[in-house]
Amino acid sequence: MNMKLVFATNNIHKVREASEILGKGFEIVTPAQLGITEDIPETGNSLRANSQQKADYIYQKTGLDCFADDSGLEVDILGGAPGVETARYAGPEKNPSANIAKLLLEMARREMEASFARELGIDTPHATRKARFRTCVTLIIGGKKHFFDGCMEGKIGRKLYGNGGFGYDPIFISEGRDVTAAELTEDEKNAISHRGNALRAMAAFLNE
Repeated sequence: MNMKLVFATNNIHKVREASEILGKGFEIVTPAQLGITEDIPETGNSLRANSQQKADYIYQKTGLDCFADDSGLEVDILGGAPGVETARYAGPEKNPSANIAKLLLEMARREMEASFARELGIDTPHATRKARFRTCVTLIIGGKKHFFDGCMEGKIGRKLYGNGGFGYDPIFISEGRDVTAAELTEDEKNAISHRGNALRAMAAFLNE
């Protein structure tokens, strides 16, 4: 008998990834399939807070076992931004192209500022394009909460490459790779992704 879990998202990419990682024995249901079509609140000041808020919302609405994730991109040269604002970096429309354009523009501006500072004799470290994706998953089983974290280290490229993936994938190059996340196959990306790491930890817990 399959264990039914409501995943607090209507993003088909996330649902497919979760289904593949959890595997047989689990049935993933979306809020839309249960008639919940409104936007789920995300007003927390951290990935865990947002993840917990979304899971709580679904659990209070349905009473069913559920899980939610929140992910963020942290770029060192931007002091960890966009962070919890990753999806809304360029505005509430959550437009991936606009988000990428703003990120590359902000990074270029910071790199230029650092370069000018060095020309003036100010000891400014060379800009790094190092970045990472983080995910926090909140699982509610029988009313009890459990948290699982995942991370994927890498860097931000200067141009967009690849047609796969979603979000910032066309400019994110994971550690040890020379192609963007958008150039990886779905299986390759799932094997190393931040969300994949968090979901694998959750799957291990559920299978115990």
